[in-house]
Amino acid sequence: MSTDRYSIFSLLRETLRGHTGWKPAWRSPEPKPHYDVVIVGGGGHGLATAHYLAKTYGVRNVAVLEKGWIGGGNVGRNTTIVRSNYLLPGNIPFYEHSMKLWEGLEQDLNYNAMVSQRGILNLFHSDGQRDAYARRGNAMRMHGVDAELVDAPELKRILPMLDFDNARFPIKGALRQKRAGTVRHDAVAWGYARSADGFGVDIIQNCEVTGFRIEDGRIEGVETSRGFVGASKVGLACAGNSSRVAAMAGLRLPIESHALQAFVSEGIKPFIDTVCTFGAGHFYVSQSDKGGLVFGGDIDGYNSYAQRGNLPTVEDVLESGMAVMPAIGRVKLLRSWGGIMDMSMDGSPIIDTTPVEGLYLNAGWCYGGFKATPASGDSFAHLIAKDAPHPVATAYRLDRFATGRTIDEKGVGAQPNLH
Repeated sequence: MSTDRYSIFSLLRETLRGHTGWKPAWRSPEPKPHYDVVIVGGGGHGLATAHYLAKTYGVRNVAVLEKGWIGGGNVGRNTTIVRSNYLLPGNIPFYEHSMKLWEGLEQDLNYNAMVSQRGILNLFHSDGQRDAYARRGNAMRMHGVDAELVDAPELKRILPMLDFDNARFPIKGALRQKRAGTVRHDAVAWGYARSADGFGVDIIQNCEVTGFRIEDGRIEGVETSRGFVGASKVGLACAGNSSRVAAMAGLRLPIESHALQAFVSEGIKPFIDTVCTFGAGHFYVSQSDKGGLVFGGDIDGYNSYAQRGNLPTVEDVLESGMAVMPAIGRVKLLRSWGGIMDMSMDGSPIIDTTPVEGLYLNAGWCYGGFKATPASGDSFAHLIAKDAPHPVATAYRLDRFATGRTIDEKGVGAQPNLH
């Protein structure tokens, strides 16, 4: 690995030099005529795939093509939550694999990604919801994942600012995963980019893919705004633009694109030291290192490729926040933004080969894209390098919608009216 390692010694050395010796975190190379693997999409999943291809599977003649800049897509437009508190056997092993990779990420990348395992509390408001969370917790524990039910008195001690006595949504307890938490989203992109570059991967920004060259059913390379780039294998990791990019290769995907908004408040004193989700609506909140409350809710109720949202969804998210945590009504909203979700029909992702030989697909992440970043990259790299699914991603087949093997984690899929 050619990248200089960060350490206390390098920090002291550069302090004495006035910090004039730091090198760029990654290079800005020109595209080569041909690569063993081209990854389309320089977000978290694409960069993680390149990292694991190079480090774990020894495939280093790799290019990551990004139409904009590193960190400008969904990896820099999310609420930073990581967790593995899923219910179904198709999802639990995958997200727990991701959780374990998060726990060792900073050592793996030699980069401070600000992994904070502050825990997550999913509130429940009825006996039926309590039983559903107990079932989820038991399923998690059967897979070796930490989970516990927290009763109302203990929850009141942990989160005293909640409105426990609200007549409409009384809080009766929560499902807790202590190992969950948050990670600095920008640092994830930068850390994976730096590591992949250190292994020789070419990260090429401002390089939009405009088409694919396919001969006799096999991929030959990609047409880009910077010329043709040949490739033996091509992986698509394009998040909300997956449908448009795949259509260039003649593929129609079982996904829809929707905007998902996120919000951050002004900086305030320490207020909440965990992640909390509202069980009677869709609202989730944590506090950033800068003091801002970071929160979000449902997708916007229409198809869109725009990285912005509409005011009715803003109102819905803020109403949910006020219902569970009225004190935040005194806090000013600083800004909001939107990321484009590629919502699959069953709410679970796709990591699979495609009908085009040598073309691989990573899509359909719905709400779970950021938390899945390490496992997605590892699984996609395994698929590309070995032409076989990773053991934790065997359920994420593209044809499951045709064969009836769907993974219906929440029962909402891409339907906005069900969210």
